[in-house]
Amino acid sequence: MIRDEDHIENKAYSGVTPGTQVTSAVAAKVRTEVSDMRLERMFVEGEQKGNAMRKQEGFSLIELLITVAIILIIAAIAIPNLLRARIAANESSAVASMRTINTAQMTYQTAYPTVGYAGALSTLGPSTGTGCAAPSSTNGCIIDYVLAQAYSGGASGSKSGYQFAVAAAAVAGSPVNVTFVSGSAPVQWAQSGVKRYCSVEDNVLRYDQNSAGSTTPESSSANCIGATYAVL
Repeated sequence: MIRDEDHIENKAYSGVTPGTQVTSAVAAKVRTEVSDMRLERMFVEGEQKGNAMRKQEGFSLIELLITVAIILIIAAIAIPNLLRARIAANESSAVASMRTINTAQMTYQTAYPTVGYAGALSTLGPSTGTGCAAPSSTNGCIIDYVLAQAYSGGASGSKSGYQFAVAAAAVAGSPVNVTFVSGSAPVQWAQSGVKRYCSVEDNVLRYDQNSAGSTTPESSSANCIGATYAVL
């Protein structure tokens, strides 16, 4: 089998008339032609390899645009679902926290009958985040510090996207709080939550669809048991 180099050299000598004496000038010319042919072949082969590599490693503009479009479509589908899942989780957490507050109010009233129900959310928890040395009517240490401070202006300010509030009232002529209302509302409506929740001393949890987008926890017993809220 003739090598590529021999083939190139034979091709160069093919232009020489048979029987012509190969002089040094002719030989030099042939060598030049052979060298040029080899360089040309090397250039062509290099260009072909480069084109092949570009075809294997690169992406066309159309391919990139299609990829970006697919990513945007997936994001458009996934993000609203993630937001709804987050809202549902926060609302479930708010319901659990409201039940915790109601139970704490019953416990507090039993422990401090001369006070009655706690008049503030912070009263049900410890005074600091490090714990409670000795429970008192000022700090009952019944709920955790994060929940006890999950009101507007509190140390934590909210819990799982919701803020809470507690209010209590006594009857005329008595210092004992005989009624209370607890409420919760999303910190960011339609972002951290949608529904509002409330409860009074009957310990029945109620909810408001909150189509108005309120972020203020309910503080009125009359409103909580009114037509705005439905039993959960």
